[in-house]
Amino acid sequence: MNGIQKVLFNITLIVLSSGVVFAQNSATKLVTLGTAGGPLPRADRAQSSNLLLVNGQPYLIDMGDGVTRRLAETGTSFMKVNQIFITHLHNDHMAGLATFLDTSWQYAKRTAIDVYGPVGTESVVKGAIYYMTEDAQIRYTEGKVVPLEKVFVGHDKKPGVIFQDDNIKVMAIENTHYHFSGEEARKHQSFAYRFEAKDICYVFTGDTGPSPEIEKLAQNCDVLVAEVGKVEEVIAVMEKNGSWQIKTKSEQEDWTRHMVDEHITPKQVGEMATRAGVKKLIMTHLLPTTTPKDDYERYKTEASLYFKGEITVAKDLMSF
Repeated sequence: MNGIQKVLFNITLIVLSSGVVFAQNSATKLVTLGTAGGPLPRADRAQSSNLLLVNGQPYLIDMGDGVTRRLAETGTSFMKVNQIFITHLHNDHMAGLATFLDTSWQYAKRTAIDVYGPVGTESVVKGAIYYMTEDAQIRYTEGKVVPLEKVFVGHDKKPGVIFQDDNIKVMAIENTHYHFSGEEARKHQSFAYRFEAKDICYVFTGDTGPSPEIEKLAQNCDVLVAEVGKVEEVIAVMEKNGSWQIKTKSEQEDWTRHMVDEHITPKQVGEMATRAGVKKLIMTHLLPTTTPKDDYERYKTEASLYFKGEITVAKDLMSF
């Protein structure tokens, strides 16, 4: 058997009912489970979540609504998930946590699922457990007697190396999605993550404004997985549904300031990728627009003016 034949022989393809095909030959693979940014539900995109598979072991980054169903669509067993990493505690990044945790418990998960994230993560996990407690108490009659809190454990982490095993090392830094000061800054934090495997390195920006710290984190990394959007396009959505008009002028100004200072545009993410020296840019957490099933390819065109590496605008269930 020659080299090409061996490669073809070793590639196993999983073809799902959705028509998505996943190659299973590489040691490390990224799947964009959910690519929608913001709390507005979308028919064609689940909210923010990514699956990193390293030597067959799944790691989840963010847990937006729809993550459990999307994970099932990849053919990955949720029972194998032992670590979850949350970038920040906005609902489009963690609202799917309770459903995922309870589903794992229902199917007799015994080893702990550790949920890592900034300050407040422990409280969110406790809240998820509380949310599912009534259901769990009813199901005790079915023999499901392992307490929820024995299976799910939240960890408030400080910036630095927050996890390491035989597959990956995970480093967290604070990004610029929040601009709190004083006590509020200690209570609310937002992370970007660097995942280093033996064969590849990924950086996930989380939600952020322009950030020199992320550029340092991503130096010479292979792949930058970045949020992206345009404030004027989201305003157009709110004008169309009437939610912009009911805001006061002060509310409009505060919201616009948040979008400009605490999110990034295609131009900014292209510049960030270039300064970081990454090889590939994956755009995700795509903010809503008035275009049904928007492909956002114009974001790629704009970013390519500032970054000459490979650029992909992600869709749900894309595999890299």
